[in-house]
Amino acid sequence: MDAKDTVRYVIRGATGEDEHNLLALARHLNTVNLPHDPEVVHEIVDLSVRSFSGALKDPRRREYVFVLEDLDENRVIGTSKIIAQLGRRDAPYIYFDVIIEEKYSPTVDRHFVHTVLRLGHSFEGPTEIGGLIVLPECRRVPDKVGLMISYVRFMFMAMHRGLFRNEVVAELLPPLLPDGRSHLWEALGRKFTDMSYAEADLLSKRNKEFIKSLFPNGDIYASLLPRDAQDVIGKVGRETRGVEKMLRRIGFQYCNRIDPFDGGPHFRAHTDEIQLVKRTVTGPVRCVDSVDPREPRRLVAVALRDAPFFRAVPTPAVVRDDRSIEVPPRAFELLDVPAGAEVAALTLD
Repeated sequence: MDAKDTVRYVIRGATGEDEHNLLALARHLNTVNLPHDPEVVHEIVDLSVRSFSGALKDPRRREYVFVLEDLDENRVIGTSKIIAQLGRRDAPYIYFDVIIEEKYSPTVDRHFVHTVLRLGHSFEGPTEIGGLIVLPECRRVPDKVGLMISYVRFMFMAMHRGLFRNEVVAELLPPLLPDGRSHLWEALGRKFTDMSYAEADLLSKRNKEFIKSLFPNGDIYASLLPRDAQDVIGKVGRETRGVEKMLRRIGFQYCNRIDPFDGGPHFRAHTDEIQLVKRTVTGPVRCVDSVDPREPRRLVAVALRDAPFFRAVPTPAVVRDDRSIEVPPRAFELLDVPAGAEVAALTLD
């Protein structure tokens, strides 16, 4: 086989056989979207399978988990996720709006600029992207596997646009304490819930209603909080700065909204204006003997009737003027579809 025709990675929908793989990944970033808890991981995978298959009829409740498999090493090295809709009547989307308020007294000639936190909620919120984890030893490899597992979510949204909301949000992690606790939660959330950050974070996976019920309804002036809590509001942690850079590049912006647990910033974009959604093309697939190595590497993806229900391969590919998509034999073999089947393609850059 020509070395240029090799495909090392496949991205696919998660299946029940991936639970141990996802649990291993969760050890590296124990978050609400993928906690290091076997029972919760089982529930996440089950929900994803029912979402991909369509067994879960309400598209607003669907959550799609993707896994990145290294075929050479026969292991899963990354994952990412789409939550079709944040916020429902039984589980509202809860956030803090970050408002800048100016105060001035001519009597004493004093001027102050305050950061104000105002609790908000929505029962019909945006689509969320999250759950992005890549094994530490794979994050800096030349193949840019983190880019692949991140991009695939936008490609999937373009392929199934009607299943997703008109806005997409990404909640980024702020700087945390060495033991994983949140400065903001210790200063604020714990006082109103009598829960640890870990307890509240786990409970919020199922429902954040308790935040809406227990937090104060009025404005909270950040100046009343300890300095370390003020300093993390809307800030991006070191581990997620690369994600922030990518999001800004494809059309996301910080929307002056933060997570009520840890103060992490929310980045938002209109779905149809996201560059990766706009750049995804669809057309019939063709197998060709070879593809010029100077052609850009693309994710080429297909929706499948059976598990894993979705598969994408990174490969050099050509998109012709008639929108047909040409791939070399190994990529065609891994896609496992007949010639002429509709696939999607997105350039990796």
